[in-house]
Formats: sequence, C-alpha cells, structure tokens
Amino acid sequence: MEKLITSIVKPLVDHPEEITIRIEKFDSKILYTLSVHEDDMGKVIGKQGRIAKAIRTVVYAASAHSAKRVILEIQ
Repeated sequence: MEKLITSIVKPLVDHPEEITIRIEKFDSKILYTLSVHEDDMGKVIGKQGRIAKAIRTVVYAASAHSAKRVILEIQ
C-alpha cells in the first residue's frame, strides 16, 4: 500500500524526497499518515480537496478485500 500511495503522490509534488508515510496498525483498522513538504500540501489536497479524495478512493478500492479498514490521513 505504501508503494501505491507513493506512486500516486510523487508526480504531484516538487519535493518527492520529503514524502513520508507512517503506518499505525490497530485491531480493526490500518492508519496511513502521509506527510509532504509544506509547499506541496496544496498540490496533494487540490482544490476543495478533490485530489485528496481521489487518492483516498484509489487506496480504499485497493484495500477492498482486506479484513481491516484502511484510513489515509494527509498531514
């Protein structure tokens, strides 16, 4: 899942070396926290959050067969 998120976000940002993904596993869910450079935050979120919503949709679809719920948080 990390590779998927990175491959989606990397072309969008100007500082791809500063993409970090933190993973926290719980009983019923997995939380991915995406961090990017401060200047790239607007590019990842997009106008009215459209790009962030699209990224979440792809991640959720990729994890549809997983027993745990996947959550993507962007910081």
